[in-house]
Amino acid sequence: MSTVILKGFILVPNSQREEIQLELVNHLRLTRAELGCITFQVTADPHNPSRFNVYEAFVDRAAFDAHQRRVQSSRWGELTQSVERHYEVIDTGMVDGLK
Repeated sequence: MSTVILKGFILVPNSQREEIQLELVNHLRLTRAELGCITFQVTADPHNPSRFNVYEAFVDRAAFDAHQRRVQSSRWGELTQSVERHYEVIDTGMVDGLK
């Protein structure tokens, strides 16, 4: 079984920061309750108030994909539709071409 990890950050415009921070509490709760979620962290960057660092891990690709689908139709997905994302997705089963 391969773990899927997403790490990186989002850049939130000043005009949206307060609303997104408020919804983040709900987004964290919902995601952490998802089947297959190992860890889910979104934290404000101490040096850049517009940057939120993201680290998440799911037990497999199916759990990760289910999370992505849920987020697309969520309030979080709606609010963050236009934020700038800088992510790297690592499928541990694909490391060195193995699956």
